[in-house]
Amino acid sequence: MFKTGEALIGEEPNLAHIDLVIGEKSGPVGQSFLDGMASPSRGHTPLLGVIRPNLPTKPSTLIVPKVTVKNMEDAEKIFGPAQEAVSRAVADSVEDGLIEKDEAEDLVIIVNVFIHPNANDYQKIYRYNYGATKLALKRGLENFPCVDKVLQEKDKSGHPIMGDRITRLFDPPYLQIAMDIPNLGYVKDLVSNIPRNDHIIFEIGTPLVKKYGVDVVEELREIRDDIFLVVDLKTLDTGNLEARMVSDAGGDGVVVSGLAPEQTIEKAIEEANKTGIYSIVDTLNVEGPVSLIKNLKVKPDVVELHRAIDSESDEERGWQNISEIRNELGAGSLVAVAGGIRAHNVENAIESGADVLVVGRAITNSKDPSGAAREFIEKMQKPDVDQFRVKTDF
Repeated sequence: MFKTGEALIGEEPNLAHIDLVIGEKSGPVGQSFLDGMASPSRGHTPLLGVIRPNLPTKPSTLIVPKVTVKNMEDAEKIFGPAQEAVSRAVADSVEDGLIEKDEAEDLVIIVNVFIHPNANDYQKIYRYNYGATKLALKRGLENFPCVDKVLQEKDKSGHPIMGDRITRLFDPPYLQIAMDIPNLGYVKDLVSNIPRNDHIIFEIGTPLVKKYGVDVVEELREIRDDIFLVVDLKTLDTGNLEARMVSDAGGDGVVVSGLAPEQTIEKAIEEANKTGIYSIVDTLNVEGPVSLIKNLKVKPDVVELHRAIDSESDEERGWQNISEIRNELGAGSLVAVAGGIRAHNVENAIESGADVLVVGRAITNSKDPSGAAREFIEKMQKPDVDQFRVKTDF
């Protein structure tokens, strides 16, 4: 047996975060158990789990502090409430039948314990570490989470330290607000006033990025650090370099022109994949977008079917290619439509298969940009915030 479990319970500064492994004494966990006891490291000395002095828990448990123990005050928190909590949780797991009693002498457990340097309530340290250890054991022994659960949950929220910033576009359709106005002050006000929504992303339009450079990404992050930012460079050359520039600036996606040489497009896609941002191919003025995508050796994350401003009166021209484009893309790739998207044709665009609706002047030039954005979101039938995105437990 080799099982791993994890659980976080409580609130700072007394919260508990437990990582553990459980396995046979004769296996790799048993060897690690012996290595930990025989080779302690300064500030992270492992200790045997005891319920009280002279009463070690079963299965035998090694407790390893994650945070460096610097003084006796730190040591007391580990050797006192944390040690008792972990040890009782292990013994109670045997009593509750989670761990088979007749296996208790054959198994060992290694538990990594997090104690915040500012933790100050021994009762809370005890309760949180007790609960987290029992939960981590239960999860580990039941193989939680399964792979399907990980894939289902991975994009719904972020790490607490990183916040709830959207990093993957996993639940289309999305409204992409194209900010083409080359006025940074106006754009900052716009971003500040657009409602928070899991299905709104922002595009730094070509005129804006031409005037201010990719550093505009950092400027907008100072206004709202949780937004998904696409940078429309309409790259025509040095695809890998420009994709890297966007990534280094903190952007979430880079737009490459479909008129660029195929090698340039492919290098931009490869660099975007390498740095973890979205690659978007804009088909503005491309005569055969389906053939273009078919010929690419590596496929983009998003293909944008884009009509020029001068052609926007022909509202649905080009949308008929959505299904063909999708057939050429890999699983999880998206199709965006841009040019001529208005509130009255949102439903038609979505019914045609569009995953991302790129809207510019209908929102940015509106007297009430926030209200205009809400109108689009209502037409898309997406809630302001996905109430099921953030889960305290499963």
